[in-house]
Amino acid sequence: MYLCSRNSYKRHRMRLFGNIEARMDAKGRVFLPAAFRKMLSTEGVGTIVMRKDVFQKCLVLYPEAVWNGQVESLRRRLNRWNSQHQMIYRQFVSDVELLSLDANGRLLIPKRYLDMAGIGSQVKFIGMGDCIEMWPDREEPFMDQEDFGKALEQLMDNSGADDQAE
Repeated sequence: MYLCSRNSYKRHRMRLFGNIEARMDAKGRVFLPAAFRKMLSTEGVGTIVMRKDVFQKCLVLYPEAVWNGQVESLRRRLNRWNSQHQMIYRQFVSDVELLSLDANGRLLIPKRYLDMAGIGSQVKFIGMGDCIEMWPDREEPFMDQEDFGKALEQLMDNSGADDQAE
């Protein structure tokens, strides 16, 4: 992850992992789990960018520098003079919300985002390395354990890999 200082970028590897359940209050406020708050604070993250996931029915929270990197990466792949590329870029960047933690460590999630993801009073926070997903508690975002094992085995089955144990 690239964190901005006044005039430079520093390379950091954000490691947000875990699966933590939380309760949303009636106003749409939810405590960001302490483990995630601590990591974001340690990395100097003040602004969080939130958007609905492109593929699944969840919300994704990006530290601002991670989001900026995603946007720059997407922009580099697109041609400004191609109308479809412009529509893709527009759709990706237009439906975001800038969030910050209040003094109590809570995020205020706008109702329209909660509705988009189907999130009610219970929410799951899942750390995905450099971002955090927010899922409705009734949604199961994981593979069946047996399918997961098979898929992981297939992905990792590389007979010429240097990191295999001898």
